[in-house]
Amino acid sequence: MKTNAARILDRLQLPYQLLHYEVDADDLAADSTASKLGLPPAQVFKTLVAQGDRQGICLAVIPGDTQLDLKAFAALTGDRKIETVPLKAVQPLTGYIRGGVTALGTKKPYPVYVDESILTFDTIAVSAGKRGLMLWLAPQDYLTATSGQIGRLCRRH
Repeated sequence: MKTNAARILDRLQLPYQLLHYEVDADDLAADSTASKLGLPPAQVFKTLVAQGDRQGICLAVIPGDTQLDLKAFAALTGDRKIETVPLKAVQPLTGYIRGGVTALGTKKPYPVYVDESILTFDTIAVSAGKRGLMLWLAPQDYLTATSGQIGRLCRRH
């Protein structure tokens, strides 16, 4: 089954694979998804929706085994202060539900910031825009498709 995210990659002629996994609605954590896919959590990237005081809504894409460093993120975006949006705001802003948020094909094109650790992998997994479905692709292709900007965004657990 193709998602909007997969169709965007097709349109850009960027190669990818779809990875399927069992969804547990009570456990949508990126490290659980990584375990189901047999991948290290650092190679499975999650997409968080944030709002800065100057730049507005933006997306942070970070490894599954890390937490977003809000100070580092604000410095990267040019905001004085930045916070993740409340869960109830995620779907109206992006069109995606928790556990299926991706930077590809959001309702509006938001700026995308990607943790620099993405460049340490040959391939990464990111949500395909639906729970239970991930995209497996080269980091550079993901950055091309999302117009993602690289920077240090997180701290390890």
